[in-house]
Amino acid sequence: MKLLLLAVIIIAAFWLLRRHYSAVGKWLYNTAMATEAALYGFRKQSVAIGDMHLTCYRNHNPGKPVLVMLHGFSADKTVWLRFARPLAKDYDIVIPDMAGHGDSPYDPQWNYGMPAQAERLQQLLETLNIPRAHLIGNSMGGFLAATFAIRYPQKTLSATMVDPAGVHAPQASKMMQMLEQGRNPFIINSRAEFDEFYAMTMEQPPFVPDIVLQAVYEKYRGSQQQLERIFADFYSSDYLEESLGQLTVPAMLWWGDQDKLLHVSSVEVWQAGIPHLRVEVFPGIGHMPMVEMPARTAQLYRSFLDSL
Repeated sequence: MKLLLLAVIIIAAFWLLRRHYSAVGKWLYNTAMATEAALYGFRKQSVAIGDMHLTCYRNHNPGKPVLVMLHGFSADKTVWLRFARPLAKDYDIVIPDMAGHGDSPYDPQWNYGMPAQAERLQQLLETLNIPRAHLIGNSMGGFLAATFAIRYPQKTLSATMVDPAGVHAPQASKMMQMLEQGRNPFIINSRAEFDEFYAMTMEQPPFVPDIVLQAVYEKYRGSQQQLERIFADFYSSDYLEESLGQLTVPAMLWWGDQDKLLHVSSVEVWQAGIPHLRVEVFPGIGHMPMVEMPARTAQLYRSFLDSL
C-alpha cells in the first residue's frame, strides 16, 4: 500500500511538473537569483528617477568606492552577481536593471538609445547621492559605459568595457551576418532558435538546468515587440568611432576571442580611438567573460582598480 501511494505521488509530481514546466523553471530561477543575491549581501531596491523607477541590486557599503555594473541587451542585473561577489566587501556596488530590462519598466513611448540611457544612469547616481563611480559594462552595457564616460567624465572614475557594442567591427560576427540576412537572433520564435542563440552568447556557459532554460526561452518569445523596439533604439544610436578620443578617464577593454555576437576584431577600433586603453583578450571565451569566468575577471578588475 505504501509503495502504491508513493508511486501515485511520484506520477502526480511528474504530471504537475510537465504541465507547469515553464512556471516551475521561472520560480526556480527567480528563487535561485534572489537567494544568491542575499548570500552575497545584495538587496533589491527601486529608485525613482523622473518618469520611471529603476530596480537595482546594491550591497550598501558606505565609504567605499562605488562600482556600477551594466548588463547587456535583453539581460538583467543577475548576470553580474558571481562577478560581484569577491568585490562586495571592498566596494559599494550598484547593479541596475536599465529601462526596459529585468525588473525595471518598459514603455513604448520611451527612448532606449544610449544618450537617453546615459541620462537615466546619471539621474540614478544623482538620486543615490553618488558623485563619482567606476563603471563596467558588457555588450550594450559597455556601449553605455563608454557613452557615459564621454558625456559625464566628471562623474566617471574609470570605464571598463566588456565585449562592448558601439563600434563597427572590421570583421562581421555571426550575429552581424544574421542581421544582414534579415534575421535578428534576439527575436526568437522557437526553442530551437533559442538554443542556437544561447550557444552564441557564451563559449563556456555555467550549468543551467533545462527547466530554467525553457522558462528563459518563453520569456524571450513573449517579449518580441519589446525587444525589437529596444534593439532598434540602441542599435541606431550614434556609434563611437568619432568620439572615442573624448574618453579620457582610465579605461580597460576585455574581449572573448570566440565572441559570436560582437567580433573580437573590434578591439583594434577601440585601441585606435583610445591610446591609453588597457586591453585583455581571453582565448576560448565568448561574449560574457564575467559570467564564463567570474573569479578570474573579478581579480583582473580588482588589479585594475588597485592600479588607479
